[in-house]
Amino acid sequence: MDGQLDRRAELSEFLRTRRARLKPEDVGLESFGRHRRVPGLRREELAQLAGVSVAYYTRLEQGNGQNVSAEVLDAIARALRLTDAEQAHLTHLARPRQQRRRASAGRSQQRPVRVALLQLLESIETVPAYVTGRRSEILAWNRMAAALFGDWGKLPAAERNWARLVFLNPDYRDLFVDWDQKAYDMVSFLRMDAGRHPDDPRLSALVGELSVKSEEFRRLWATHDVKEKSYGVKRMRHPLVGELTLSFETFRLVDDEQCFVTYHAEPGSPSAEALRLLASWGTDAATSLPA
Repeated sequence: MDGQLDRRAELSEFLRTRRARLKPEDVGLESFGRHRRVPGLRREELAQLAGVSVAYYTRLEQGNGQNVSAEVLDAIARALRLTDAEQAHLTHLARPRQQRRRASAGRSQQRPVRVALLQLLESIETVPAYVTGRRSEILAWNRMAAALFGDWGKLPAAERNWARLVFLNPDYRDLFVDWDQKAYDMVSFLRMDAGRHPDDPRLSALVGELSVKSEEFRRLWATHDVKEKSYGVKRMRHPLVGELTLSFETFRLVDDEQCFVTYHAEPGSPSAEALRLLASWGTDAATSLPA
């Protein structure tokens, strides 16, 4: 998969998969007979719910999103019961912002992390923190992140990428207790990026590489699911301190290209004690990890 992702094909498949997951009874429609030739809602049923003609919706699902209005997209999103992230993804695909597309095409190289952010990372001594960029690239991290996740500084720059680590480095299967959820999240984040930047050749190359090398990635990519990076809880199995349950927070930076991510434990918990031990071991802890 070289060059650019096909935005029309992405739009078509996204709408088709969202429609396929709904049943008539889910949206208050009667099911016409037992035997349905397609899974989920029919196009005519979706068009009825959205208040548009079948021909209009069919053109849109075939990838022809030119001149579609925001009001129509909102109606289709409501009919499909899209999440906020899914509705944003639909808008990115159907009504791409030309100025942003031209800018991203001319700036496939990642922006450097601002000096002030690097200084902030270094000042955080007890909480694992790092900065990611577009395409799940790991751009900067502090000593605690290295102790928890491994010394990414030992990796070639091209391999400092969360998607590559999760799908191509078997040690990360052991690090994340709920690896399946981590894998699903990574693919969903990449899908969201692909909707924002369908003309990014490096993103397309990453998707192509992972599709060739990982059956799990291929399967998850075909679902067309999307998510925004946000917050939650991760369970990890560290080779030195055992299992940790950590809450993570994601702060999207103002340029919309980079995210600042932190992990912390509940005060007084065994996980907090494990983080304290990692902090005391510092770089010695990092040597025992996958990277």
